[in-house]
Amino acid sequence: MDDEVLRRTDAILAERPGDDAAHEERARALLAHGRLEEAEADAMDAVRLDPDEVRYRELLADIQSQRGEHADAAAEYARLARRDPRQVAWTVAEAAERIEAADAGKGVEAARRAVRLEPGNFDAQLALARGLIHLGDAAAALPAATRAADLRPGDPGAREALADALWLAGREPVAFDEFRALADEVSGGDRERVLAKARSLYRQRAGWLGRLVASSQGIFAFALRRGWLRVR
Repeated sequence: MDDEVLRRTDAILAERPGDDAAHEERARALLAHGRLEEAEADAMDAVRLDPDEVRYRELLADIQSQRGEHADAAAEYARLARRDPRQVAWTVAEAAERIEAADAGKGVEAARRAVRLEPGNFDAQLALARGLIHLGDAAAALPAATRAADLRPGDPGAREALADALWLAGREPVAFDEFRALADEVSGGDRERVLAKARSLYRQRAGWLGRLVASSQGIFAFALRRGWLRVR
C-alpha cells in the first residue's frame, strides 16, 4: 500500500510540484517505511506550501522527534501551542521535546503552562516531574511525580519518575525498592535503564561486598531479581 502511495504521489508531484497534500501523503508513506530524512523533506515542503495547515506541522514535529531533532520538534509544537493554547497536548509535547533536547528549564516552563491549563492531565504532570528531576529540584519534583502516579496508578513511566524523585530527595531505600519492582515489569530498553539506575543507587549506598556485586551487571541483575539486595 505504501509503495503504491509513493508511486502515485511521485506522479502527482511530477505534474503539480506545488501540491501540498501530495507532499503530506508522500511524507506519511515514507515515514511508514522508516525513511525519516526523506519524510522530513516532504513534510517541510508541505509546511512551506501551506504554513497554516496544522496537520502538516504536527507531522513535521513527529518526524523531527523520531529523528532525534528534539529542539526543532519543540519549536514546531510551540508554534502550534501559541496558535491555540487550549490544545494542551501541543504544550505537553513541547515540554517533552525540550526535556529530550537537554533544555529542562524551558521544558519545565512549558509543562507548567500545560498543568495550569489542565491540572488533571497525566502527561502534563509527568512532563513536569521529569523536567524538575533533570533540574535537580527535589522539593518540586516529588509532588509532581506523586501527582502523576496518582493520576495513573501503575503506569511504568510515572513509577520511574517517582523513584527518580525519591532518589533525588534522599529517600534511597524507597526509591531502590521501586526500581527493583519496576525492573521485573518492564522489558527491553526500559528494563536496561531502570536496572542501570538501581545499580547506580545501590553502588552509592553499599559496602565493599555490595560494590563488588554491583561491579557485574549480570550478577547484580540476578541478585536483584532474587530479592537479595537491599538499601538502607
